[in-house]
Amino acid sequence: DLYQMHWPFPPVPIDTWMDAMADAVQAGLIRAVGVSNYNVEQTRRAYDALARRGVPLASNQVDYSLLQRKPETNGLLALCNQLNVTLIAYSPLAQGLLTGKYTPQNPPPGLRGRRYGGILAKIQPLTGLLREIGGPDGGLSVAQVALNWTISKGTVPIPGAKNVRQAIDNAGALGWRLADAEVAALDTASAGVGK
Repeated sequence: DLYQMHWPFPPVPIDTWMDAMADAVQAGLIRAVGVSNYNVEQTRRAYDALARRGVPLASNQVDYSLLQRKPETNGLLALCNQLNVTLIAYSPLAQGLLTGKYTPQNPPPGLRGRRYGGILAKIQPLTGLLREIGGPDGGLSVAQVALNWTISKGTVPIPGAKNVRQAIDNAGALGWRLADAEVAALDTASAGVGK
């Protein structure tokens, strides 16, 4: 249904890759074309190349979360909205940092712990706000609120799950919507703490 070009691999030009994708659509091998990790200029080039062949660009899958807001600040999210390209948010829970289970005293194991240990103290106010928005009765988990934030931004998050409990928890981000004031509060709390 959706076939994505994972990276804009040089030295082959984006137009050449998109012509091959359009050929696949027109041959009935795939239904929709997407890209992944394309910046603003690369997304525009892919969109234009496909449009010349009458094929829409369906998606761009990029790293996007409360800790990775670059698609907002560099114009990619706005361009995707303008072109009707769905932004698919990978790592919407920032490799587990936005689940609320990690603290400076309880970092993630292994390489992630060494890589992200320094940011854990900085994100505690953000995870506290996620917990607060989830409700004092625990109606929503920290992860559900973080995932719904990406949905509220008009994206489709694709969170990972290592077990059934996590998959069920992730699904709880659907069927409701954060209030605009909650989205704004999360925007403010996350400013400057991520990448």
